[in-house]
Amino acid sequence: MKKSSTIFLKTAVFLMGIPVLALSIFGAIQLTNHPANPEYQPILYPAALIMLVSIIPFFMALYQAFRLLTYIDKNNAFSIISVTALNKIKNCAITISTLYVFMMPFVYMIAEKDDAPGLIIIGMIPIFASMVIAIFAAVLRKLLQEAIDIKSENELTV
Repeated sequence: MKKSSTIFLKTAVFLMGIPVLALSIFGAIQLTNHPANPEYQPILYPAALIMLVSIIPFFMALYQAFRLLTYIDKNNAFSIISVTALNKIKNCAITISTLYVFMMPFVYMIAEKDDAPGLIIIGMIPIFASMVIAIFAAVLRKLLQEAIDIKSENELTV
């Protein structure tokens, strides 16, 4: 892979993290400075806490993606460390999906109070998006592991 394409992908990974970090910092500050309506507090604050906690595995997955691109730059893509990075990305995506599944009852309660049934579908988007990423990372990890096994088998016969 050309160095320019990995630089582009590294930039994309970096740019994916900036808005999430900015929204989490400013959103948390905004929520503490302007508390929610007292009737929404028992619903909104647990949901906001789950969203803030989900930032940790999100940034862990971005870091692993950045490391994976660095391994590709160093022609070290077909190695166990790449398989480990993909496994960590998969685990982070599953964690994010699980956190948002736990948040769905709060989303349902907010949708009931506001009479907004479309909010439930919007609440499901992070669950399905992170599961797609987890499945994709698992498939890539399996393919990479098979390629490494074939490579090591060929090295033993030569």
